[in-house]
Amino acid sequence: MLKTYFDFTDRFIGFQNTPLLWNSDAIDTLVQFNIAPTQRNYNVKSNQKKMRLGKWVESFTAFQLQQIEGIEFIAENLQIITNKQTIGEIDFLLLNNEVPIHLEIAYKFYLYDYTNEYLNPLDYWIGPNRTDSLSLKLKKLIQKQLPLLYKTETKLALKELGFENQNFEQYVNFKAQLFVPLNKKKIDFNLLNKKCIAGFYLHFNNVEILKNNHFYIPNKLDWLVEPKLNVEWLSFNNAKNILRILISKQQSPLCWLKDNDNQLIKCFVTWW
Repeated sequence: MLKTYFDFTDRFIGFQNTPLLWNSDAIDTLVQFNIAPTQRNYNVKSNQKKMRLGKWVESFTAFQLQQIEGIEFIAENLQIITNKQTIGEIDFLLLNNEVPIHLEIAYKFYLYDYTNEYLNPLDYWIGPNRTDSLSLKLKKLIQKQLPLLYKTETKLALKELGFENQNFEQYVNFKAQLFVPLNKKKIDFNLLNKKCIAGFYLHFNNVEILKNNHFYIPNKLDWLVEPKLNVEWLSFNNAKNILRILISKQQSPLCWLKDNDNQLIKCFVTWW
């Protein structure tokens, strides 16, 4: 049976199979909290179906954590409020074998930008539409999301839960899919995990290179899904017409490609 959309089992599997963006070494002060995958099936609740991608990632992470012995939830999506204004939100507060943990979650799609020169190797990784970057996300985690734990308002909220903020250890769970320029060999991954490479990208002006492939253009939620054969594949010409419209709106779509040998791969087609 051909699919035009995927259920949350497919998305959860793709999420679980995505590696951490870095492993052993910390990037700056950011240490990864490795969460073991679960064999249990994720069951979606009816009130979750309209959530955006970031909220699905948080929900998938919570489900994984719930299956781990020794993990207890203190709070999830804890809003920190001052003068009736939300100043931030803490993703997870946990007990890990009685040790208090503050955990922030991230799941990103980054492309290696060879069109510019950067001083920091991490600066090369940018979002598909150039509106975000790895460096900006790391800066936000270090300067805003993790320090939120030490705000006076957070201290008061934690006291109501029976905890002191200075007793928490802080971690991130940062997963990513990385896309490299087609046919570019020399890339400095620095501390990043090469296992995160999920495919390649190319400019729309060069899309004729892919004329011998069939295309599938998943919606944003299905960016998590690993490519499958049983979808409604588009011919190159039909796909190109759709891509042209998206590119005119400065949107860089994710595509699945199927070659003549039924080999599958992901790629982004960019406007920049």
